[in-house]
Amino acid sequence: MTTEKLFKVNGVELWAETFGDAADPAVLLIHGASASMLWWETAFCAKLAARGRYVIRYDQRDTGRSTTYPVGEPPYAMSDLAADAIGLLDALGVERAHVVAQSMSGGTGLHLGVDHASRVASLTFVSTTTGDDELPPPSDDFPRFSTPDFGDSAAVEEYVVRAIEAESAGVFDEAAARVLVRSDIARATNFEASLTNHYAMKFDGPQGGGFGELTMPVLVVHGSRDPVFPLAHGQALRDAVPGGKLVVIEGAGHGIPEPLWEPFLAALVEQTDAR
Repeated sequence: MTTEKLFKVNGVELWAETFGDAADPAVLLIHGASASMLWWETAFCAKLAARGRYVIRYDQRDTGRSTTYPVGEPPYAMSDLAADAIGLLDALGVERAHVVAQSMSGGTGLHLGVDHASRVASLTFVSTTTGDDELPPPSDDFPRFSTPDFGDSAAVEEYVVRAIEAESAGVFDEAAARVLVRSDIARATNFEASLTNHYAMKFDGPQGGGFGELTMPVLVVHGSRDPVFPLAHGQALRDAVPGGKLVVIEGAGHGIPEPLWEPFLAALVEQTDAR
């Protein structure tokens, strides 16, 4: 069963959708910067739920239908986004969840794992980084895009589609990307804020330490061809976590596209066995 609902959490409104049976192990999916819950595709969530998981996806602040703020003026920090995730679990009656955090939201996952460890059954980092200065920069051929005219919806769509293509490292379905982007634009309260505000928030760190303080099982999933955070970032993240495990998705770029879902789903199912 699938349901989408508005939750009032920490003084903000968050839209969330659940898949599967609430009696199954809960998996909280947190996508990266600017991405609404639609970026955890419905078919992916349904496949994970069909394997015995209670799947939760949601719009973080400044994405989708959730609370949004003036462009360039987000009054929150990454720790607030982590507190939102805990508030959402509270609202759903979930005591502990397996957290899956992608790209920039790896920082949110770190906050959850360190400062809210009792609520995190396991932690999976997807296409993310420790942020260490000595790690390699984005690929030399990764394009730099000019900010689009937000008054021109076609230009905005093209901007995001081309960004998806650049991150895909060759595994790219343009028709599917356009459907996603159009749906996201149509659904967003303020799409310009969605593309802007996560980069302008305060990036604070957990109060209780860093990656070395994580005590729950930690899985790192990384594409072999990630042009944003080359594979060395995933390897460094694995090494930074006590007992960390790395699964490399061959052929994947920054994120895991549908043709490569199967090894990702298999890894998640193994990681999120009831604990």
